[in-house]
Amino acid sequence: MSRIGRQPIIVPEKVEVKLEGDIFVVKGPKGELKRSVPSLVKIEVTEEDGQKVVKVSVPNAAEKEQKAIWGTMRSLINGMVTGVTEGFVKKLEVVGVGYKAAVLGKKLTLNVGYSHPVEFEMPEGIEASVEKNIITISGIDKELVGQVAANIRKIRKPEPYKGKGIKYIDEIVRRKAGKAAKAGEGAS
Repeated sequence: MSRIGRQPIIVPEKVEVKLEGDIFVVKGPKGELKRSVPSLVKIEVTEEDGQKVVKVSVPNAAEKEQKAIWGTMRSLINGMVTGVTEGFVKKLEVVGVGYKAAVLGKKLTLNVGYSHPVEFEMPEGIEASVEKNIITISGIDKELVGQVAANIRKIRKPEPYKGKGIKYIDEIVRRKAGKAAKAGEGAS
């Protein structure tokens, strides 16, 4: 049995959940999210102790594929409920002399060592802000927030010698010794 899939999802009061055919819809104070549900997965919305509860199940929990999809769907639905109530945030840091970022409307402009500034268009439902050298990406869709952050980081990944580039705020860049440090090792 899936330990994650078995857990019920408690729905807050201000959130509305419903299953429309094979599409699961979650509406909350921050917006609305929809996700298609695979045919193997069964979703029940019930009331327990005065609270709405969503339960996810599969016909045969012993089968490997069904067990995997069971836990995945439960996590995705839980992420949807969290997204419409609290939202998700990813923070990136721009490191390097002369490297900077700015937001103008729905465009993020990055000056990160190329001969030209790189413009990144924000998708619908994603907000970006820049304070000093920290880029904050926020939205209600966890998957989209993570993907946008990864795409921005990909513009100039942190390099291992000086650590220059765009990195996640909590990311640790493993540093390498440069040529001078290597030459000193062999001389002794």
